[in-house]
Amino acid sequence: MSVQEVLIEIRSAMPYISGITVSGGEATLQHEFVLELFKEIKKRSEFEHLTTMIDSNGNAPQEVWDLMAPYTDGVMLDLKALDDASHIELTGSSNTVVLESIKYLDSINKLYEVRLLLVPGHNDSDEVLITTALWLKKVNPNMKIKINAFKTHGVRASAREWPEVSDRDLVRYHAIID
Repeated sequence: MSVQEVLIEIRSAMPYISGITVSGGEATLQHEFVLELFKEIKKRSEFEHLTTMIDSNGNAPQEVWDLMAPYTDGVMLDLKALDDASHIELTGSSNTVVLESIKYLDSINKLYEVRLLLVPGHNDSDEVLITTALWLKKVNPNMKIKINAFKTHGVRASAREWPEVSDRDLVRYHAIID
């Protein structure tokens, strides 16, 4: 779709929405398109009440965030694991850029929330959760942290055998993080 085609879709939904969130795949992989879309939204008075948000895995260089920042109200960023080896195990890539994105977006007041995707037996031990929460709170004591419970629906083949989060797990996670 073109930016103009997306704007037509947005107009038709305007009575029911308060903002636009671009997700993916990974939204920052199409940052040129997202940038043009957000620029159009921000410059047109008909859209002035809409927020512009990005749902991201955070694996984007600072240059991308610098381009997007003037037109983005916030970023909801996923952190799969604070420990690099665990992050590689879960995602196949390092978390170095993700952690830098968290710090940078927070420093420019564009980090809306960090979402922890918790997978039983992979990144959900008490020690890991405490270490992660302490690191995030060191970046910003008021950081909004959201817990996303892993579910197998829609995941890549290698993750289909991972255990799902139980209600009991979720209660434990919140007790530790909150």
